[in-house]
Order: sequence, then structure tokens, then C-alpha cells
Amino acid sequence: MKFIQSFGISLLLIMLSWQIQAQSDTRPNVVFFLVDDLGWTDLGSFGSEFYETPNLDRLVKSGIKFTQAYTASPVCSPTRASIMTGKYPSKMYNTDWFGAPQPDEIQGHWTKNKPLKPAHYEPNLTLEEITMAEAFKASGYATFFAGKWHLGEEESHWPEHQGFDINKGGTDKGAPSTGNKYFSPYNNPRLENGPDGEYLPERLAAETSQFIRENKSKPFFAMLSFYSVHTPLMTTKALEEKYLKKRAAMGLEDKFEPEGANKNRITQAHAIYAGMVEAMDQAVGKVVDEIEAQGLTEKTIIVFFSDNGGLSTAEGSPTSNLPLRAGKGWLYEGGIRVPMILSWKGTVPAGKEIHAMVISNDFLPTFLDLSGNGKALETIPNLDGKSLKTWIMDPEKEIKREALFWHYPHYGNQGGNPGSVIREGDWKLIYFYESQNVELYNLKEDIGERNNLAATQPELAEKMKTMLFDWLVSTKAAFPRPNEAKAK
Repeated sequence: MKFIQSFGISLLLIMLSWQIQAQSDTRPNVVFFLVDDLGWTDLGSFGSEFYETPNLDRLVKSGIKFTQAYTASPVCSPTRASIMTGKYPSKMYNTDWFGAPQPDEIQGHWTKNKPLKPAHYEPNLTLEEITMAEAFKASGYATFFAGKWHLGEEESHWPEHQGFDINKGGTDKGAPSTGNKYFSPYNNPRLENGPDGEYLPERLAAETSQFIRENKSKPFFAMLSFYSVHTPLMTTKALEEKYLKKRAAMGLEDKFEPEGANKNRITQAHAIYAGMVEAMDQAVGKVVDEIEAQGLTEKTIIVFFSDNGGLSTAEGSPTSNLPLRAGKGWLYEGGIRVPMILSWKGTVPAGKEIHAMVISNDFLPTFLDLSGNGKALETIPNLDGKSLKTWIMDPEKEIKREALFWHYPHYGNQGGNPGSVIREGDWKLIYFYESQNVELYNLKEDIGERNNLAATQPELAEKMKTMLFDWLVSTKAAFPRPNEAKAK
């Protein structure tokens, strides 16, 4: 069966390649920056007064700022799977971060006494899926990956087996947890150690820049997937000292508010985290400078995104997502709404904003469409994402967006409970499996999700709940189950 599936995918990719053979290599390059755990307001151009991100703020001015961009999950691996495939994670059973406990493994885990067992999830992005990199490679693009992968516990599912010609640092790890972590020696099997003390974001930027120099004469797809700003919280001494002084000068203090059983940070004041954000911004700047130095600015689509919301309720709680509620691991806006920027000088309007809902599933169809490979979309089955090409070319155009969905049938390390979500227009409904309760919010009037309207809008709540469960059934989603072994 696997042979038949693999043969079918190979045939689709060959057909895709045939479709574009007649195209010239004037097709644009794509450079995709993916940051780990970066919150919606963690950039200066998205509202931060403490963190400094001049390179990304410059990118916003040259391109389009998306104010309602969403990840397909409040944690990393599911979102990354959705980016690679254009599909909702629930369809692929990639619903939790790879390495989280399965239902039969919770006996020694902190969730062992929870009322529910989490749903089973698939800990690899299956090779049967057509990835974004495979689609680009089949159409003649050189493909490159640097940084965090976290889409395969098995080596056979790492980037070089999912369509990338080059893999610099992508393994099963969700954080730089080996060697000296964010500083060389890294002891990463896919990244040679640099000089002692080399900082990982700088190294990944250098590797990406080298790839761009070496492939400037042909179309390429390069993905710099930062390990930053995920824990462990580590930055250079100079940046830490800079932000300690800035924190004191601004009179900032660490402040928190209750969120469930946790505390949620409500001030951006963490000096080490601020240094990590700026170092990430510097790395982006080095790659963008390389694109400009090679004369590729008008031939390169640059996109910036985060894999989930900022970490605000656990593991050091280094950032605040206000005015959004909660953060990573939660189905509130702080866990799934993230900054997104797209720049393509000379083609897309500069300094514009798109307020329509977009989601990480949209990247694959959008990139293929913008790069002239729109016909390839017809050969990839069961896509959930939508090409944003029409919006990007004309941000003023009104286009109705269908409902968006989320399914996270797990307990988040950061305090979130298993739940599913539907957003339709300004309305958002969350269904929690443990309590079997719903929460309904009007995000246009209540972006912080403080006023639950489920009791005052029962008909709307019931309608949206029905739509949500119809979608869950259609995707054959896996659900959490009662935990019979729960301590009495």
C-alpha cells in the first residue's frame, strides 16, 4: 500500500514538473522566515515598545503587514506540518508537538490525573504527503532548509527526505538542547560546530546567505526556520546588558494576571528574551541584505511568520501578548494569532495592511501561485489552504473568507486544555472537551476575549458548534477520551 501511495505521489510530482518545463527561470525565489514562539506584539511594527526589530520593521514598510494571521495550532509541530502540506493538522493526525506523551504514556507524566487522555497523534510528517519543498523541487527550484524541523522523530522523515536539497540543523529536536545549546559547539548531527561561542541565529543566517549566493542564477526556495525564540532563554552578553539598561530606563517591572491555574505575563520586560528577539531580527537583516547584494530583491518573495503565539504562561513566561489573551499552548488569540509580513519589491504594494483572516495552511498554495506554479495546485489533493495571491496583489479588495478551524485535543504544557475552535467572520467559538462548555467571543469588539457571549447568543453559539463538529467529523479528527485511571 505504501509503495502504491509513494508511486502515486511521485507521478504527481513528475506531472507537476512537466507542467512548468516551458516556463523560464524568471520565476521568483521564495525566502521564508519561520520563528519559534514569537508573539503577535513582539515586533516594533506590531506594537512592542521594548523589543527592537529594525530589520523586520523595514520589511513591513516595503511590503504587507497581516494583522489577523493565524497558526493552525497553538504549538509548533502541527503548525509546521500545515505549512509544509497546506492541510489542517487534524487531517494528518499531527495535532501535538512531536515528543509529547501519547495516551498510553501519561502514567509518568504531569497529565496522568487529568480527566481526559489526550488524543493519539502521528509523530512524523508522513512521506506520503506532498510537501512545499517537494513541489518546488519538482518544478526546478533549488531547495534549502536551516534550523528547526521538529516534524519527524525518525531520521527518515527529516528535511532531506521531504524535498530539501540541503539541511542545516533540522532534526527531531524542538529546541537546541544538545551541546552548548544556542552557542557552539551545538553537537547537532545536521550542523557542523562553529567556533566556540558562535551564536546559533548568526550561523543559520550565514548558511542561508551562502545558499543564496551559490544559487543566485536559478530559482530557489530557502526556509530559515529559527530555533529562536524558543527556550532555553539565551542571548549574547552584550544584548542582555543592553536590555537590562533599557528595562531600568523605562521603569519596567514583571507583571502577571491569572490565567486558569497559571499566571500570564502582561508586561514585555524580559531582558534575555528581548536580546533573543533582536538577535533574530539581526539574522533576518543579514539574509535580506544578501538578497539585495545579489541583485535579487525584485525577484524574491520574502515572508516572515511565527509557528505559534508567544510564551506567556509557563517556562519562564518571557513575553506578553496583550491585548491578546494567554499565549502558546492556549486556544485563545494569544496562542494562535501571530505576526506575518510579506514583501516582494516592485510587485506587491508597499506599506499596506491586510486585515482579513489568513492561516498557515495558506502558505503552500500561495507560494505556488505567486511563483507561477498555480496549475500545480490541481495535482495536490485535499488542500485546505487558500491562495492569497488576489489579496496580496490588491490589498484593498474585499474577499469573503470561509470559516477557519482549530483542533487541539491535548493538554498544553503551558496550561491550556483540550479544545476545538471555529472562527467565522468576527465571531469565535471555543469548545472545551473537559467541561463540554463553549465560549463565544466577538473579536471585533473584544479582541482580548474577556466577554463570553455564549449565554446571551445561544442560537449563534449552537449554530457555530454544529459547524465545528461537522468539520471535525469530515476530517476524521481524533478526540480525547475519559481517563479511567484518573486518581480519585
